[in-house]
Amino acid sequence: MTRVARILGLTAVILVLVSLSVTLTINAVWLYRLDIGWLHISQDVRLSAATLMHNYGQLLAYLELPWVTNLKMSNFPTSFTGMVHFEDVKRLFLVDHVVLLVSLTPAIWYLRQLARRAEQWRLLRPMQVVAVVPVVLAGCMAINFNGFFVAFHQVLFRNNDWLFDPNLDPVITALPDTFFLHCFVLAFGLFELGVGLLYWWGRRAINRA
Repeated sequence: MTRVARILGLTAVILVLVSLSVTLTINAVWLYRLDIGWLHISQDVRLSAATLMHNYGQLLAYLELPWVTNLKMSNFPTSFTGMVHFEDVKRLFLVDHVVLLVSLTPAIWYLRQLARRAEQWRLLRPMQVVAVVPVVLAGCMAINFNGFFVAFHQVLFRNNDWLFDPNLDPVITALPDTFFLHCFVLAFGLFELGVGLLYWWGRRAINRA
């Protein structure tokens, strides 16, 4: 396997880890259901948990399904700027899914090549390096989550439409900042789990040799 093939294969593996972690977090509807209780969201918006979950499902369907082109939540109206932001989020979610689909095959091919050549040890150093990134980001969140959250949006979005007015977009009350904090923690945890499994696979191959 050439150096270029190794670099491309490793890049594909990392992209799968990132995009899969994001995809699993996006679809962790159980997390929102738990937060409805933990964060007392029902009391804040005066809607039942079942109603909130129904609206959340409508939002996710719009954000993740290419053929759902109109966002309509039963209990939450959406302003023009709110719609623009959700369109931007939808675009990012779809890009994430495309990255996962495109990178999955070369990542599997690369891992199979490593196994066939008994070169799983090549994963050890890269996994050690990439494992540091979520730790650093988590440290930034622990120090100042609001600052991290603002910086995150400034990097990903070209405008300030993500600054919702609760009077115009009441859905923001149903999606408190702490819920997004939990989403970040879950995504980082899933990424680290994937990195840890690949590192374990590499160490296990060395110990067996």
